[in-house]
Amino acid sequence: MGSQKSTQTVAQVLRVMVSITFGCNLLVLPFVPVLVSLKGYGMPLSEVIGLAIGTPSERDLFAPEITLFFLLIGRWIENFDYSLVLCLFLLFCGVCTAVILWQARRVLDTILAGDTFTKANAQNMCRAAVCCFLIAGAALCRMVWGFFYYKSSAPLLTYNALFIPLFFMGGLLCMVMSALFRQAAALKDENDLTI
Repeated sequence: MGSQKSTQTVAQVLRVMVSITFGCNLLVLPFVPVLVSLKGYGMPLSEVIGLAIGTPSERDLFAPEITLFFLLIGRWIENFDYSLVLCLFLLFCGVCTAVILWQARRVLDTILAGDTFTKANAQNMCRAAVCCFLIAGAALCRMVWGFFYYKSSAPLLTYNALFIPLFFMGGLLCMVMSALFRQAAALKDENDLTI
């Protein structure tokens, strides 16, 4: 009984952490294009905003927002191919990560309900595995694109090169857990029939 209570407590804490991370993920996703634009300036966000606002004598009612808007649009046009690829990659990975977190939340819900070994959990883990493999594939595509864009081996030293094995192994782990949940659910069903 004590072991089950500690498992429930850990599951509750993990559920809160996963929920907060999921919320933060959804909150940041709409800002990805803006953050990609600011990345290209090579200066801190405060300096870019200061450049957009200007001095008090230069300001009028809408000038800061309009100036910042045109700075960001200009950055997109200047490096359109790089900005577009980075933005699409980050948005795709963000959506896949949101799906992974949602599947983890669903598994934790079943643990809290006391019905862990179900076929639904096997499907949740399988969906998470597919998303991990998709992120690994997107990172591989972006790294290959980087070889052609930079005409060097520099992409091998980026986070994309790390994402490929990391999310591939994560996908494999989720597939193993999916198989374990499926097997445990089958054994549970078999035991229920024999009683």
